[in-house]
Amino acid sequence: MAGVFHRRLLLLVVVTAAALLPRAASVRPFVLVLSGDDFLKDASGAHPSLPSADADADDWDDFADDSPATDPLLSPSSWVPLLDPTTPSPSGDEPDSPSDALFVAGARAMISAASSGDDAAFSTASAQIEAAAAGGHPGAQSALAFLSGAGMTRPVSRSRAFLLHKFAADAGDLQSKMALAYAYFRQEMYEEAVTLYAELAEAALTSSLISKEPPVIEPVRLHSGTEENKEALRKSRGEDDEDFQITEYQAQRGNAAAMYKLGLLYYYGLRGLRRDYGKAYHWFSKAVEKGDTRAMELLGEIYARGAGVERNYTEAYKWLILAAKQQQYSAYNGLGYLYVKGYGVETKNVTKAKEYFEIAAENKEHGGYYNLGVLYLKGIGVKRDVMTACNYFLRAVNAGQPKAIYQVAKLFQKGIGLKRNLHMATVLYKSVAERGPWSSLSRWALESYLKGDIGKALLLYSRMADLGYEVAQSNAAWILDRYGEENICMGESGFCTDTERHLRAHALWWQASEQGNEHAALLIGDAYYYGRGVGRDYERAAEAYMHAQSQSNAQAMFNLGYMHEHGHGLPLDLHLAKRYYDQAVEVDSAAKLPVMLALTSLWIRKNYAGSFAVHFIDSLPEIYPVVEEWVEDVLMDEGNATILTLFACLVTVLYLRERQRRQVVADNPQQPDGAPN
Repeated sequence: MAGVFHRRLLLLVVVTAAALLPRAASVRPFVLVLSGDDFLKDASGAHPSLPSADADADDWDDFADDSPATDPLLSPSSWVPLLDPTTPSPSGDEPDSPSDALFVAGARAMISAASSGDDAAFSTASAQIEAAAAGGHPGAQSALAFLSGAGMTRPVSRSRAFLLHKFAADAGDLQSKMALAYAYFRQEMYEEAVTLYAELAEAALTSSLISKEPPVIEPVRLHSGTEENKEALRKSRGEDDEDFQITEYQAQRGNAAAMYKLGLLYYYGLRGLRRDYGKAYHWFSKAVEKGDTRAMELLGEIYARGAGVERNYTEAYKWLILAAKQQQYSAYNGLGYLYVKGYGVETKNVTKAKEYFEIAAENKEHGGYYNLGVLYLKGIGVKRDVMTACNYFLRAVNAGQPKAIYQVAKLFQKGIGLKRNLHMATVLYKSVAERGPWSSLSRWALESYLKGDIGKALLLYSRMADLGYEVAQSNAAWILDRYGEENICMGESGFCTDTERHLRAHALWWQASEQGNEHAALLIGDAYYYGRGVGRDYERAAEAYMHAQSQSNAQAMFNLGYMHEHGHGLPLDLHLAKRYYDQAVEVDSAAKLPVMLALTSLWIRKNYAGSFAVHFIDSLPEIYPVVEEWVEDVLMDEGNATILTLFACLVTVLYLRERQRRQVVADNPQQPDGAPN
């Protein structure tokens, strides 16, 4: 019963309001919808940024070997080697340099202190990181920027955080580039943001091949509404999950479908599992032996990428052609790629490649749309046609294809085929950049949370929040609100005060709200409505609810109806109040009972203005905390039958009195309405 509706119409609403908890607190999926005004009228002319028609040229090259010179995971500020002993140490300074040693020791000690809840050790660790930063270590500068921006062991200073991130980014630190890009994005400095996000998006795509999604970490939201997202968390326990154990048992017993599923889980690192190409190859091979044709295409990709096996394009071609013969249409993308590059085949054949891409596209494989877009954009084997390329790319974008998102972002950035739009380019690049390997911190944060190590989870989610990840922002904010009484929040001096914790959670919810999290917008509205951690401000509360309402959120509609009913931050308007209440039911049928009570309140207010019942309704928001505790401790254990009965009796008595009054008026038309009888 955590404050879902702060407007309590009658005591019953305290019990029933939870019915409007959102079924899922995730941000709505991104769909790119363009109008004719977004396209250039003449998209066929020459443009200095148009790529070469040479399939081997570097500009706009999708058909590359995808072998990055350096591993972006090993950016100087990466904490992964500190969390996973099997990962090599971060690059940057010489391993034995004083600043490098200080950073590694300080970062490791900071993570340990957050885990154990030792504020003194955390302060000592931050001092080590500060010393390493003074020595010019970019990883330490990045970590110190994070601490300064959050106000951990030092006063909050966003200007200092920005400057430190700038120093680290100039030294090549990719995490600080993410943080800088996000800071520019929030300030609508799109010229600066788009340049950084474009670089980061390109780095994020270096691990992908044959137009398959790059291996990414699943973003798991810890909460659903104001409650723990138990179902999602249960499915994220990796090998401890009961469903995984059942699948593994079935695979070991020879079930081909289970073998294929296990291969996918290990190949992409899903459901909390660590990515393991060796195990993926093992289970895909077993699945093929048992007759599962779906695994053939994955085996082809594994050989083409050299993922867990030695790269072998001949083997890749063999498995892809077998998969294609079994109508695994995504395999046609891989075959087309091999023919474009001339890998594993006798010779390059762009015509055949185009035929394969078209077969994939005809069967709604988004990789086919994307690859055809590349051919038309570059004029490879076809006449260059930017508009046709745009249309293919847009189909792939709305299927979630990350390379297509990257290409459309570039079209918006350069003004090729599409009108130059740096805001749109930034948004698209950002969505790709967040798929980069630095997102792996979220796995460690989730694992920590599932193991009950809340302090460590908060630290890691807060670090990702600094990089602009909305899910991390909302997860960190939710932990701060949910576990506020525990010593897990590090403040300016020791553990956070209540004020520091409220302000930090508020700032994180606000950032998540800016990125489309409607639940965050609701909580911001509640914070301003109640004055939780901020000054009470009905007008700003209404703005926040309007933001959530614009995303068709039933709770926000209900809240706006209440504010119009009472004139809190919005004009007193009972007609508008009813309209919002009705809209809430239209959007979510679960709102039916609370809305019925709200409409009953309107009826009582209209017919009994100034009566005890109206005063009682108006007093509920003030007495709600006491009522909520009483309801939870006394009534909820025994059901709500008693309170339902009392409410029904109240409404019945009021109705009978109203009918009696109208009957008296009808019988005595000369007697003034309301005169004693």
